[in-house]
Amino acid sequence: MEDKWKNKNLLSALKNSANGIKNAIKSQTNLKIQIIIAVVVVILGFLFKFNVNDFIILAITIFVVIITEVINTSIEAVVDLCTEEYNEKAKLAKDIASGAVTLSAINSIIVGLLLFANKILS
Repeated sequence: MEDKWKNKNLLSALKNSANGIKNAIKSQTNLKIQIIIAVVVVILGFLFKFNVNDFIILAITIFVVIITEVINTSIEAVVDLCTEEYNEKAKLAKDIASGAVTLSAINSIIVGLLLFANKILS
């Protein structure tokens, strides 16, 4: 029995992955905002002459926020697929996934402040 959802090869897997990312960006306003902020922060990193280690920390931090947002979007879609009626467990799943995004965003603010404060103060 063939799994109709299984990717046939690496190329189709990458294509489906790219489609998922594209759909997340198109449908999620918060993700668009996070990407814009990330671009601005990277530009500021160049202006503040970040070193390679600073950019590595910045890249990891940015990608953690984007990844958690995409996972949150995925969880919300699955929950919506499972029920159209209000359900306390569905709300809990959505709230926890959203909380993960909030935690990663708070972390990114702290990391950004530390990176930029270090440059400003030195």
